[in-house]
Amino acid sequence: MNKPKVLVTYRIPGEGLRMLDEQAEVICPENERFTPEELSAKVDGVEAVITVFGIPFPDELIRKSGSLRIISNYGAGVDNINVELATEKGIVVTNTPGAVTAPTAELTIGLMIALMRRVAECHCKLHSGKGLEWGVMENLGRGLNGKALGIIGMGRIGRATAVRARALGMDIVYHNRHRLDEKAERELEASWLPLPDLLQTADVISLHTPLTRETYHLINGEAFEKMKSGVFLINTSRGPVVDEKELIKNLEGGKVAGAALDVLENEPHIPDALLKMEQVVVVPHIGTATVESREEMSRVAAENLLVFFRGGKPENTVNPEVFNKG
Repeated sequence: MNKPKVLVTYRIPGEGLRMLDEQAEVICPENERFTPEELSAKVDGVEAVITVFGIPFPDELIRKSGSLRIISNYGAGVDNINVELATEKGIVVTNTPGAVTAPTAELTIGLMIALMRRVAECHCKLHSGKGLEWGVMENLGRGLNGKALGIIGMGRIGRATAVRARALGMDIVYHNRHRLDEKAERELEASWLPLPDLLQTADVISLHTPLTRETYHLINGEAFEKMKSGVFLINTSRGPVVDEKELIKNLEGGKVAGAALDVLENEPHIPDALLKMEQVVVVPHIGTATVESREEMSRVAAENLLVFFRGGKPENTVNPEVFNKG
């Protein structure tokens, strides 16, 4: 019996590849990634593809391949894949949500502390040769204890962030498309608010929504107008959830006291205006960048394929309706 062909678009940690080697013919790039032209040349006869978050998988390959049956995304967000088109073609799409939860929540809290306590700003001052400026009224930041944290998107990462923020004494309010049940709200000590009310209430706003048509520029000029003066904004979800031009305008005008961004609207482009602001912390999309998380993502991405090859339905299927097609 011929082994199924698996095309890996971008180099990933070895655990998942070792799992697949026993069950499939795995095609990996010699360098960091395949170019679009190389992918197009290799997709014929391929039954499965492993894609990587943030790297778009071309629509034309979904249309072109008559053999492709499943796309396993290395990452939780699937905005790099045209899921609607894949579903039309009867192609299963899976992701790796559980593996990204803890590290992304950890980074969210780390960015919050770095921003509000001015850790990154003070670090840069020392490296620029300004010296140690100690004084009773020098380098004053804002404490987290007692602040209202508004979480937009209360999925796995939003909940994990809430747990960690509560441990720091923050009060949790949240907005989610579907309100949590009473038991979950009690356990998280979190209160649901309509989005306009959350924007008006929160001292700190943390974004944890997927990127969809509905969430594109969710944080726009109108949203900034509703926010409290002096609010802090944290984004570890997807860059285009925030209208970057409006963010810059509100940072320059002082409405937003500071922003910490793991993601940007047009990655890898970083607007000069953001880089020049002391009250902005920017990191290069490192939400899941831990050794442990990246290995686990590799394992789960491979396991999704192995379950499918055995005739099963992967637990992390994004478009389960495909299995209901005749």
